[in-house]
Amino acid sequence: MAEITLETAQPRVRDLFNRGFAAMEHDNLDYAIDMLSQCIELEPAFNRARLFLRAAEVKLFRSKGGGRMTRMMAQAKSMPHHSMAAGLLAAGKPAAAMLKIEQALRIDPTGTNHLKFLARAAEAADQPEVAIQALSFLREQDPSDTAVLEWLGKLFIKAGQPRNARECFERLAELDPHNSAALKLLKDSMALDSMSNDGWNETANTGGSFRNMIRDTKQAAVLEQENKAVRSEDDTENLIRENLERIQREPGNINYRRALADLYISLNRFEEGAAALQSAQEAAGGHDPQLDNRISQVKLLRFDHQIEKAHEAGQTETADALAKERREFFFKDLQERVARYPNDLQLHFDYGVALYDRQQINEAIQQFQLAQRNPQRHVAALYYIGVCFQTKQQYDLAADQLERAAKEISDMNDEKKQVVYALGQVYEAMKKPDKALAAYKQIYSIDIGYKDVAQRVERNYQAGA
Repeated sequence: MAEITLETAQPRVRDLFNRGFAAMEHDNLDYAIDMLSQCIELEPAFNRARLFLRAAEVKLFRSKGGGRMTRMMAQAKSMPHHSMAAGLLAAGKPAAAMLKIEQALRIDPTGTNHLKFLARAAEAADQPEVAIQALSFLREQDPSDTAVLEWLGKLFIKAGQPRNARECFERLAELDPHNSAALKLLKDSMALDSMSNDGWNETANTGGSFRNMIRDTKQAAVLEQENKAVRSEDDTENLIRENLERIQREPGNINYRRALADLYISLNRFEEGAAALQSAQEAAGGHDPQLDNRISQVKLLRFDHQIEKAHEAGQTETADALAKERREFFFKDLQERVARYPNDLQLHFDYGVALYDRQQINEAIQQFQLAQRNPQRHVAALYYIGVCFQTKQQYDLAADQLERAAKEISDMNDEKKQVVYALGQVYEAMKKPDKALAAYKQIYSIDIGYKDVAQRVERNYQAGA
């Protein structure tokens, strides 16, 4: 289905879009969503309207808090619409399914399952740009989701956008460097990208082989070296030179700078690796938290390498001094990044752990209270808040946090054992032996060898608990 633009849209749709856009500018989000929703009902291929609609929905959702409870309620309220959309798609009505899933997204605009369903329905309705838009939003939410990266990359290939596909597959290969299928996708997208940029389509149409379509044997060698599971130092040096040339040709492509940094790091050339990442940060506008995180990791790797070398040389004092310097750098760097990216909840969690390790308990609690809004760190943050209160001997508050954390973990895995064990300790400090024994017995019945849980259970029995 051909994409509808503002210029080609019918007059009524143009009017709705303009009213919706103006409402967004004045933060009248409910009205903007109404107007933009009507746009895509009338013109399902009006992708610009859908993009602004999603932005308005997300902004409104987040303005209401966007916390864990809010998300759970939104998910529950939106599921009937999702179920009806699934029925429409199964009945062979993908366009109707797209409209119905939009109703679910209006309630839960960041819902992963809703966005994936929209992408599937859009593919079935021959609207690949809508699918690309949905998956691109998912990639922004979780840049490490390999399934989304692969799906999106393949869609870009089908849509004739090999450069975008290549960026997806480069990230996929970076996340899983030993995945041969990902490396093949990257290699193929690189070839397609080169063909589209360098006029090789003509060569292909005249029957040239893949090897002949490669501009020269150097390019073929580079592709082979990049896909090796184990590279020699010469291979790596050759790839460094190739990436430097790529950066000269495309200075705005930060993926080449990332790749260059990884190559330097593989040779323990950490300062050059950090410099390459810093240049990527500058090319990205200076506000990419993932790049900042990677720069910090490289600097820590440099410390680790230096400490290891000092130990190997028998220079214990030097190693100890470097270890101390590493700890100070790690803490100060976290502190600076939290200030730079105040909305990064993972950073708040990491900073909280660092503060806890330094026994700055009140400051740590503050960071964990912020970090618990991150669904992936919610339980861990509750646990740390609990042990912080335990350290302060505020046992009733500690028990409350640890009980909440324990309820949210269904299986008795290592995380739950850690939480329940701490809860048992808190109950003991509160002079509640029955509750302490009940907590320890949960672990004891599953893993008798966990820490000193066997001795604690037996001690409580002996005390007549």
